[in-house]
Amino acid sequence: MKDQLCRALVCQDRVRLYIVRTTDMVQEARDRFDLHPCACAALGRTLSVGSIMGSMLKSDEEMLTITINGHGPIGSIIVDAYHDGTVRGFCSNPHVEDVFLDKGKLNVGAIVGKDGTLTVTKDLNMEENFSGTVELVSGEIGEDFAYYFTLSEQIPTAVSVGVLIGKDGNVQSAGAMIIQMLPDATEEDVLICEHLLQGLKPMSTLMLDYDDMELKDLVNDMFEDAKILDTSDVRYSCPCSKERMANAISTLKDEEIQDMINKDHGCHVTCNFCNERYDFSEEDLRKILESRNV
Repeated sequence: MKDQLCRALVCQDRVRLYIVRTTDMVQEARDRFDLHPCACAALGRTLSVGSIMGSMLKSDEEMLTITINGHGPIGSIIVDAYHDGTVRGFCSNPHVEDVFLDKGKLNVGAIVGKDGTLTVTKDLNMEENFSGTVELVSGEIGEDFAYYFTLSEQIPTAVSVGVLIGKDGNVQSAGAMIIQMLPDATEEDVLICEHLLQGLKPMSTLMLDYDDMELKDLVNDMFEDAKILDTSDVRYSCPCSKERMANAISTLKDEEIQDMINKDHGCHVTCNFCNERYDFSEEDLRKILESRNV
């Protein structure tokens, strides 16, 4: 079953639930950056939560950027998320050495670190962007996002996220779930959700169990009174293009572009967010100079 996002209301419409399958999305990130397992799990968890957060935006003109830096060996994790559920992202050190917990479980918190912050910057197509920053709780990503929602956006939130990496380094399953209390939620609603989360399998295991099923089936299995709002596709997508890279080159000084023509006989530019490489010949660079100096 392809990647998808399901939104629902539960507990008599007093609790909002989002759940997303992101196996293909995280696999694409793994392939694009040759991510080692721990880096793939860390970036994959952030991409998964990011796809849900992007869907919370109100219009296609809005987007948000997630920046996590716990001063661990992976460096920074940066993810852009959009209203349609598409995401793109990268980490500073895709080949960070793997760290393990008991029974071979990847120790994401160890490579992310927790001596730093999680920042969400929202571009809402207004004069100024909205930005919220919280201290990292554990570097495990899920707990850190739950803390962000509760502290920065004042919404009591539970977050479950997981990425399962096979022995061959490929992504076997990935997904995330966000449960948020709406203003009229009761203490009983909170207890119901807490009880459900305590007994829930890890998110990566749930994605395997429901691999050939619609996510609405999983939601209905968790909550008898679930009201499915909608389901939609999500994917890894980057809007970069050779034209955009040409525009970036055009911001350089004339002499810098001329040096690339004379000394390097061209250049190549690689997008940080998708690792796509764009090659520019001498002729391409001359056209950039000519178009700018017309």
